[in-house]
Amino acid sequence: MFALRNLRLTALFVSLLAAMTMVTVDTAEARKGGSFGSRGARTQQSVPQTQTQPNATGPVTYSTTPRPTQQPGAAAAAGQRTGMFGGGIGGMIMGGLIFGGLFGMLAGTGFGGMAGMLGLLVQGVIIFFVVRWLFRRFAQPRTANGAPLQYEAPQQGAQQMGGSYRPTPKADRSNASKRAGRRDEIGVTDADLGAFEKLLGELQDGYSRQDQTALRRITTPEVLDYLGNELRDNEAKGLRNEVFDVKLLEGDVAEAWREADLEYATVALRYESRDVMREVDTGSIVSGDEGVSSKTEVWTFVRRRGGDWTVSAIQG
Repeated sequence: MFALRNLRLTALFVSLLAAMTMVTVDTAEARKGGSFGSRGARTQQSVPQTQTQPNATGPVTYSTTPRPTQQPGAAAAAGQRTGMFGGGIGGMIMGGLIFGGLFGMLAGTGFGGMAGMLGLLVQGVIIFFVVRWLFRRFAQPRTANGAPLQYEAPQQGAQQMGGSYRPTPKADRSNASKRAGRRDEIGVTDADLGAFEKLLGELQDGYSRQDQTALRRITTPEVLDYLGNELRDNEAKGLRNEVFDVKLLEGDVAEAWREADLEYATVALRYESRDVMREVDTGSIVSGDEGVSSKTEVWTFVRRRGGDWTVSAIQG
């Protein structure tokens, strides 16, 4: 009875703790933020870590970009891994142990009875997990210092451009591009970084003024639609979000790549601003803070080759 009571109290405590962790008080950031837009074929992929954003950034949460269909080769590989013990050497080892044990048991010579069979099964399971761990450890690409290689950018630019693509000379690349290394396939320049900083300020300014015409000029239709919904929700509640005194503090290229005639650049941006939500009628602040606060977001920009950059995704 006491054990049941303790179990109930523990379950109640865990439920209350989970509920408390789900409740957040927004006092430092007025704009909803979130993760929305498109990163092209990489929308459902995580963003590589950078110095500016050392924490993992998952796939875009809200996007109209369809998920890629599974390739036949990938389906075949997945089929080889199915089953209780998977494929490869580990699966063969386990299959051989079980087959040999069952055959011996039926013949009256194997395992030494049911207890022996269970003991061998336990040993087989241990062997399986050891073999699987070894395969994962030595099959995973690793960096020069022995750490797992987190990301390997596909070299797809020259193929998609029919062999006519010429990468940006290393001398013209920005320091942020050089830090990204092979993850930057297009060679982001200082001029590109200047365009990204300008778009950061223009988007926050247009959003604060509820100027959807200005937002349409610098964003993709998907990003415009998401921001427009936020503005309409605020207007219906009699609220106005103001984001001003925006200043970029730090930026790093996470990855940049080509898809047909489009170029994408995903950049981690750390910036400071004053971000408040006001009542339109009274001007009083209902959330946020007039003081300067900093935040780090991951922005993705897109352009057609030779065109201007626009905002394609924002991940808080």
